[in-house]
Amino acid sequence: MVNMELNREKHADELFKEFRETSITEFFRKNRAHLGYSGKLRSLTTVVHEIVTNALDACEEAGILPDIQIKINALNSEHYKVFGADNGPGIPLKHISDVFGKMLAGTKFHRNVQLRGQQGIGVAGVTLFSQTTTGKPIKVKTSTGKGKVHEVELMIDITKNKADILSKKEYSQYWRGTELDVELKGVKFNLSERGPSEYLRRTAIVNPHAQIIFIDPEGRKTVFERSSEKIPKPPVSMKAHPKGLEVDDLINMSKVSKGRKVSSFLVTTFSRMSNAKVKEIQEHVNFDLNKNPRRLTWAECEEIINAIEKVKFLAPPTEGLEAIGEEQIKNAVLNILDPEFEAVLTRPPKVHSGGIPFLIEVAIAYGGHAGRSIGDGSKYEIMRFGNKAPLLFDTGGCAITKAVNSVEWKRYGMRDFENSPVTILVNLASTHIPYTSAGKQSIAEEKEVLKEIRFALMEVGRKFQVYHSRKRRALEREARKQILLKYSTALASGLAKLTNKNEEAILKELQNLVEERITGLEIEEAEEEELEPTLEGESEDNSETHGEMEEKPEGEEEVE
Repeated sequence: MVNMELNREKHADELFKEFRETSITEFFRKNRAHLGYSGKLRSLTTVVHEIVTNALDACEEAGILPDIQIKINALNSEHYKVFGADNGPGIPLKHISDVFGKMLAGTKFHRNVQLRGQQGIGVAGVTLFSQTTTGKPIKVKTSTGKGKVHEVELMIDITKNKADILSKKEYSQYWRGTELDVELKGVKFNLSERGPSEYLRRTAIVNPHAQIIFIDPEGRKTVFERSSEKIPKPPVSMKAHPKGLEVDDLINMSKVSKGRKVSSFLVTTFSRMSNAKVKEIQEHVNFDLNKNPRRLTWAECEEIINAIEKVKFLAPPTEGLEAIGEEQIKNAVLNILDPEFEAVLTRPPKVHSGGIPFLIEVAIAYGGHAGRSIGDGSKYEIMRFGNKAPLLFDTGGCAITKAVNSVEWKRYGMRDFENSPVTILVNLASTHIPYTSAGKQSIAEEKEVLKEIRFALMEVGRKFQVYHSRKRRALEREARKQILLKYSTALASGLAKLTNKNEEAILKELQNLVEERITGLEIEEAEEEELEPTLEGESEDNSETHGEMEEKPEGEEEVE
């Protein structure tokens, strides 16, 4: 019996026969939901999102006003071809296979810079999704404007995380940009608020410097005209901030440093790190910072990290952050909604996760075409953006949604917020947006980010409260005025009979008295409004999530 049991046992060598390395591409092929390919409509919208964000980032970095075209053709049931074209800087031939066929490769991930794309996965994910649903290659046409055009067909070798070029053609033509043909199955197109049409509409709203042409499967052509000739300033790469640094980060950076001393390595590698700060760090470590950084041990790096926690630093510089802009939001967003009331706000830059700079922009529109039309009524609408890219999916788990729902809107005059004709717009601008997944559709609940969104919403909420209060009082004054004028007519008639005076003269005098009284009430209410304190419990100072940052006179902050 014992021998039989032993025979059933497997040796370690036998167990590990199946042990092998899995490439990044193969992982995402089996887990494509991580990239946003988890539903028929969402998958199609994700493809459009990746093509458009790549085009916008490339054009802006090259200083080009973007002209983007998206065309979707229906080939069969749940079978479409997507064509994307831009007038960007183009892609050099030697990089085409890496751009469209290698995961975690690109110009973005290794730089601390504000861009729509972050991970270096996006457009390679499009290639992978296309070939896993159709078995066909994608077609790329590109030129850098030097007289040569390259047309390439490629597919990803999932075992090697690289693309195989299936065909290549080169010819002379003076043209610049990139075109992409991709075939997809198992996807669906419709005109819902999570479809490609709405994605492009929202993209155009917050990127007025871009012209976007969209042709849907029914042949309907929509042109989102460029309303601004101003190209956003090119994103600026920023040095890492010492706060939030991990030991592993520091030791890896030190191994590739060209500095001869740890002190110079710290000053040249990190923002807000001065010689004075290095001296403070030296006081908290037990070794000489003049040693070679490439010889730092793990324990020594731990000492440096612990010392950094004890030193105050200015918050990261924010010249690398590019907001949409209050005026641009008003013109490009709220005018489309034609609201009764609008308010726009940009909060001062802050940091999250220890040292990553970010800023929050919010807008509120009430009445007019604001909100979502539901039958004969309206419901509230939240427009979420991350670095000007619309976030249409994973709404419930997003920090923006949770921040909006956490505000007590009834304090600001919206008794039934969910059924109000109101649109809330929130944009998070940052060098690194803390998305919950590689699908980039939901923002994680970072404490500092959530707090800033709440503060911004409360501030525009107070502006709505003033508007709503004024509107309510104006209606009350008008109602009182009409009642007084109604009785003035009867009173003038009676007084005329008692005094034998002209009834019209008496009526006019009574009407003047009513006007004076109503005007007096209006002035009194305006004076009271100026003296009204901030609602208790909704101020930043009283909020449970009040920050630990100390405001500096020059507008900068120290991070403790």
